[in-house]
Amino acid sequence: MLRIRTAPSPRVRNLPGGAAAAAGLAALLALTGCTPDGGKGGGTGGDGRTAPPVPAAGGTALHAVGTLAVKGRAPKTGYARDRFGTAWADTDGNHCGTRDDILKRDLTGVRFTDGHCKVASGTLAKDPYTGQAVQYERGRSKVDIDHLVALSDAWQKGAQQWPGRKRVALANDPLNLVAADASANRQKGDGDAATWLPPNKAYRCDYVAHQVAVKKKYGLWVTQAEKDAMTEVLNGCPTLKLPAGGGPTEAPERFAAK
Repeated sequence: MLRIRTAPSPRVRNLPGGAAAAAGLAALLALTGCTPDGGKGGGTGGDGRTAPPVPAAGGTALHAVGTLAVKGRAPKTGYARDRFGTAWADTDGNHCGTRDDILKRDLTGVRFTDGHCKVASGTLAKDPYTGQAVQYERGRSKVDIDHLVALSDAWQKGAQQWPGRKRVALANDPLNLVAADASANRQKGDGDAATWLPPNKAYRCDYVAHQVAVKKKYGLWVTQAEKDAMTEVLNGCPTLKLPAGGGPTEAPERFAAK
């Protein structure tokens, strides 16, 4: 192996042993462009500080989470399921309840009891929460329709101040609904992103992105712990677009909630 030896400069030659060694190391680092910690130069600014992270691009879920209001959780006092109207109301006027609409959207191999609306059976080919296949059979279902933003969580973060028709809209908005394994859904309960995330890590970005989309669409706030958890997940998928769509934020006049 070829060895290259460089003669020390006169200034280095005249220094005491320890100082000469240090000066020689500094000269070598300068030649190679390396920093004393083993990295390459250029990762810091001229003042030695680490360069700031690149801001999240507009239109992404990561950018949107930064726009959510942060407040403390309000008391759960007064919450009840009927404060969000009758369960699975037909707010879109297609003569099918919301639960069946979501089953038709998310299941494969769907069969009906009445030809077009009431889902009798089907398969959740890949449950978003567990990643496993789950069979659906009406009356003995292992599939739930989950509110991605739980209704009681929404109640404690702004919804208790809404008119009833807005709460009905949230409870039946397809943007806030997903067919999921019943066991995993019940483990979630009314938790937010700070207290529960899907065991299926591959779905976490989509899960959190939908929660951000729903909270932004309806003007719900988040706690600081929740925002931190959302941001941590979305930092792993910084280009993921914020989901959009769903129903209007106010149900038709024929619907009401207490």
